[in-house]
Amino acid sequence: MGIIGLCTLLSLLVLPAASTAPIRINSIIDGDTIKLTTGQSVRLLQIDTPEIRGSECYSLESSQALAKLLTIKGKRKITTDPNLDEVDRYGRLLRYLFIGKTNVNLKMVELGAAAPYFYRKELGKYSKKLLSAAQKAQAKKIGLWAACPSARLDPYSALSTGSYKSTESPSKNTSGCDPNYAGCVPIFPPDLNCSDIRSLGLAPVRITGRDVHGLDRDGDGVGCD
Repeated sequence: MGIIGLCTLLSLLVLPAASTAPIRINSIIDGDTIKLTTGQSVRLLQIDTPEIRGSECYSLESSQALAKLLTIKGKRKITTDPNLDEVDRYGRLLRYLFIGKTNVNLKMVELGAAAPYFYRKELGKYSKKLLSAAQKAQAKKIGLWAACPSARLDPYSALSTGSYKSTESPSKNTSGCDPNYAGCVPIFPPDLNCSDIRSLGLAPVRITGRDVHGLDRDGDGVGCD
């Protein structure tokens, strides 16, 4: 093999993985984590949302906000950040999520559904925009900044919003999300089936009240699994 051929081979061996890739989303884990149809989990870079498992304030609303954003029409892709790790210690991909030209990570912060989180004080290419968006959301008291009095804007620490407090009125639902399910399942009627739920990127979906859509056929509390 000649020198040129050897150099070409070596360049192929060290070529980094593509920084962008089109994706198909299978389900939403919480406001900052999704699962792809490949089974791989993706943690949205440089943001943090309230923990559903810890029943934190605004955790369900944050997941619903992400579900609504996933209904935006456009090509879905995930991108890496050259300044940050590509995989976390749990094996999750660390990525920005784009739908068309919409930066979903940034949009979540603008909506007050997430806060910037610069893990290990590492600054990504959108860190200034994320912090600015959070400061504006906090000043306008929207999203978690209105619902969770104990929330503090500290981009170098994980977000803590305190105990759960629903912002949804029991007498009037203006969110467009059915309160019987975790995640933003559209309000019944009309009736939806599992094909509809999967097309929205919500499957599997946890039943938290009455299964009005009839999604949980085996009665285990999880529909469309």
